[in-house]
Amino acid sequence: MTKNWFRLALLLPALSSCAVAQHSPQVKFAEMLTEESARKHLTTLASPAFEGRGTGQPGGAKAADYIADAFKSYKLSPPVNGSYFQPVHLVRVNYKVDDFSLNGQKYTNGKDFFIQGDNKKTSFDADEVVFIGYGIQDPKHNDLSQVDIKGKVVLLINESEPKDAQGNSIITGTKKESDWSTSRFKRLQALVKLQPKLILATGENAQELIARFGARMSGGRFTLDNGNTATPGTEQPPVVHIKPEIADLLLQTKGTTIAQQKQKPTTFSFAGKLRADMGLINEKYFDPNVLGLLEGSDLKDEIVVVSGHYDHDGIMPDGTIFPGADDNGSGTTGVLELARVFAEAKKEGYTPRRSLLFIGLAAEEKGLLGSSFYTANPIFPLANTVACLNLDMIGRIDDKHLNGNHNYIHAIGTDKLSSELKQITEKANKDFVGMEIDYMYDDPKDPMKLYYRSDHYNFAQKGIPSAFFFSGLHPHYHTPEDTVDKIDFPMMVKREKLVFHILWEIANRAERLKVDSNKQ
Repeated sequence: MTKNWFRLALLLPALSSCAVAQHSPQVKFAEMLTEESARKHLTTLASPAFEGRGTGQPGGAKAADYIADAFKSYKLSPPVNGSYFQPVHLVRVNYKVDDFSLNGQKYTNGKDFFIQGDNKKTSFDADEVVFIGYGIQDPKHNDLSQVDIKGKVVLLINESEPKDAQGNSIITGTKKESDWSTSRFKRLQALVKLQPKLILATGENAQELIARFGARMSGGRFTLDNGNTATPGTEQPPVVHIKPEIADLLLQTKGTTIAQQKQKPTTFSFAGKLRADMGLINEKYFDPNVLGLLEGSDLKDEIVVVSGHYDHDGIMPDGTIFPGADDNGSGTTGVLELARVFAEAKKEGYTPRRSLLFIGLAAEEKGLLGSSFYTANPIFPLANTVACLNLDMIGRIDDKHLNGNHNYIHAIGTDKLSSELKQITEKANKDFVGMEIDYMYDDPKDPMKLYYRSDHYNFAQKGIPSAFFFSGLHPHYHTPEDTVDKIDFPMMVKREKLVFHILWEIANRAERLKVDSNKQ
């Protein structure tokens, strides 16, 4: 009897310690991260009403407003001169097609054709088209030996090459095709040197590319605005890739088709009206980073950034929406949820020692532009920014773990600049969460190079210890099938909790993270 009481006495301190840990404020607030709350945010952000949150699109602006409204409801401070918005100065260099018609029939860029071109915005007007067969200029077969195409609109078959009755190439004399076919650009580059006004190219490859990528090929290219006001573009002729059936409509006047011309190509001119107004333009956009500040206490001048980009691929001209539930509705939701529970902790008297800056970043999909702009134009000094915890795609089970352990997270870059950040991550996981932490993407030989492909990297480049929390790639990445119904909410919330505990430690420890490593 005495012996049993002695054993119990030995156990009481340990039991008491566990009870304190289980009921500590840190655990209490972590448990406020719930599936219900996460589901509510993510279902909204990935809904059709937000149209895929595209950069420069109404859906993206709607997402920014949603994040700002959430920050306001949590009573986070608006740190950008009294605003939650930091406009990111963007330029989209876009190939704009205001009009394109053949023989009076209007056609749509990305649906009926797509364009390779960097010409200045120009009006094109022609009443004659020159058909030039395969457009090949070779000593053994020259489609242009008897024709001058300078200043003219030309139409060609932009694939394969002429064959004899046995199926051998006229150029090589064998079944093997020449580099006029195998080189992706040779025939078009040779044609451009002859200074046509415009090139119409057709073939099954054009049909396949339009079907596969469609309007995504007409989205333009975003960069940060460097103040350059020069009109973009060159004098080079554009190449308009049209479907074979459109080419056949043009050739009707000559009683031939593309299929027939493939068998026995000829060169001839025919009446064909082309009207087009198209070329490169610069368009300015100001999609904002959305910032909410939770001011700390005695170390409030030191900042911990919690980030996640809110943009995705948006809506295409044909109405196709890319919802981006995982990429990165999930990370955006994580940022909002962490902001909510830390704000609640402060309300109840548990103010973090350091200030927490929650950021919904713009234009990540366009080249990490929102984070690049912030780190070049910081609202708070980068010298006082002690860490960046970045959430990007935390809602799925990736291909690697699909048939194995679902209880995992990829933590990328935790020890690239600070060994302490990795130690804190592992201790938080061991003490509170209990997941597999997968470091596969930290391998310098990783072919995906994911360490360089999310917003934390721009902070890391400034010497700020940074980590990227990620659930991995899956077949629906950057497709219209990245939808809410595929999200694993229990695991998503568990990943949020890990970041919560890491953030709690970084925000409240006596010393800021040491920068003591420089790993590739």
